[in-house]
Amino acid sequence: MINGQILKQAIISGANNICSQKAKINDLNIFPVPDGDTGTNMSMTIMAAVKELENLDSDEVGVVAKKTASAMLRGARGNSGVITSLFFRGFATGLDGMKEASGRDLANALSLGVEAAYKAVMKPTEGTMLTVGRMAAEAAVKAARNTRDEVDIWEVVCEEAENALNLTPSMLPVLKKAGVVDAGGKGILVIFEGMLSVFRDGIIIKASEPVASSEEEEDVFRSVAAEFDDDITFTYCTEFIVGRDEEIATEPNELRLFLETIGDCVVVVDDEEIIKVHVHTEQPGDALKKGLEFGSLLTVKVENMKEQHKQTKEQAGSKSTKKKLKVAQPTEKYGFVAVAAGDGVVDLFTQLGCQNVVSGGQSMNPSTDDIYAAVMATPAKTVFVLPNNKNIIMAAEQTQAIVEDRKVVIVPTRTIPQGMSALLAFDPDKNAQMNSKNMLSAASAVETGQVTYAARDSEFGMKKIKEGEIIALENGKLTVTDKVVEKALYKLAKNMINEEKSFVTLISGEEVSDREAQRAYNMLCEKFGDQVDVTYVKGGQPIYYYILSVE
Repeated sequence: MINGQILKQAIISGANNICSQKAKINDLNIFPVPDGDTGTNMSMTIMAAVKELENLDSDEVGVVAKKTASAMLRGARGNSGVITSLFFRGFATGLDGMKEASGRDLANALSLGVEAAYKAVMKPTEGTMLTVGRMAAEAAVKAARNTRDEVDIWEVVCEEAENALNLTPSMLPVLKKAGVVDAGGKGILVIFEGMLSVFRDGIIIKASEPVASSEEEEDVFRSVAAEFDDDITFTYCTEFIVGRDEEIATEPNELRLFLETIGDCVVVVDDEEIIKVHVHTEQPGDALKKGLEFGSLLTVKVENMKEQHKQTKEQAGSKSTKKKLKVAQPTEKYGFVAVAAGDGVVDLFTQLGCQNVVSGGQSMNPSTDDIYAAVMATPAKTVFVLPNNKNIIMAAEQTQAIVEDRKVVIVPTRTIPQGMSALLAFDPDKNAQMNSKNMLSAASAVETGQVTYAARDSEFGMKKIKEGEIIALENGKLTVTDKVVEKALYKLAKNMINEEKSFVTLISGEEVSDREAQRAYNMLCEKFGDQVDVTYVKGGQPIYYYILSVE
């Protein structure tokens, strides 16, 4: 029988095992885009439980399993980390209230874990870690009909997990073509094998490299008010909504063009009833006066960004002494949290209404607890969360299970442009359900292009891609390769811009100089300026040289 101490040691052993092999697991990722690699995300997720277990003194398997599941839920990073946490959450459900567990109990608990993971994934894909977990659990339940021995059962778990892992290339053609097995499946097998070492031999596998504790990690969420650049080009953030006058036939594009002559960060979105405007300018009065040419002003907000920055610096102090956000009482009706990186991008989300931004994105997947902390620091009864990355959506969704005193609405945005459009579609006079629907619809209407580099050797169609080569993605699909960043940007824009498109926003990354960004902006204006209106934002985001928003 397995008691709490043995299970605790087994989980620590599993965590150490995947930490030791995370680099090998990361290498199994087949897509060349830099991302929050599977081995890293899974190891950080389960290591979140290790610290809690080290301070836990209990001999009951139910208590240990519950503590593990709770810590992993909060520490879950990336989709692979969330699915790992769901395995253990269901596992804890199966062991709830037990002091000791037999092999049969472990098999049943693992089955519940797999069931929980499958339910949480909207479209489960076979040939992934889900398949590995499912086949391992099914084999364990079958074996438990003949034995209750925990070692025999967990050996079956590991054997069948390995068999399933070896089958993943036959289930997913992309794995077969790359000649690798599924990275998440390999990760879960490695965890299971680390647990077996304790169950069978009483040996805790040691981690081959030190793992940073949560205190040693840099805070991954921040109040965006503290992130303004010292050099603010325009003083006033001006936002207003115009109720459209049916008798005025002037197109909103005229308003947008005017605002670009008096400021930057211009965003103009319209429908049949309203025009929603955002601009940084020195002449907020001129912006409002121009807006009146299109109808009546419904709402107006003008903020002095330089004064905000000054006050924030006085309050926040240096980054080295900055403390985590404090829990705020939910006094407002609505609030917003977004995930983003890059001072310019963070600034833009702030101006669009986000009270808090979680620092992260591609290759920097924040944990559920990071997002939870930002939600709790947002003083609203309903908090909309914009993940802005497909690998962060599941981690964001887990916050709904742990937030009790306010409603959390996840708008599953996959890119920065989608997040921006979702915020602009928000209407404070509509309820949360309708806003969620409208925000998602607005996000879906935006096309996103991204220029980055290949993080590993791979294949694109019949072409082999070398590590470091410039690549471009159109709505997440790799469509362009080149040796030169600006050439890749041009090819991407050419693919995305057509007669149906009106607006393009170019967002430059941290590796792009001002001169390079200006040249890229000029190129887009020269090549496509007669088709679309081109706007430039200095985003400062990592990983992506350029992000292109096309609508």
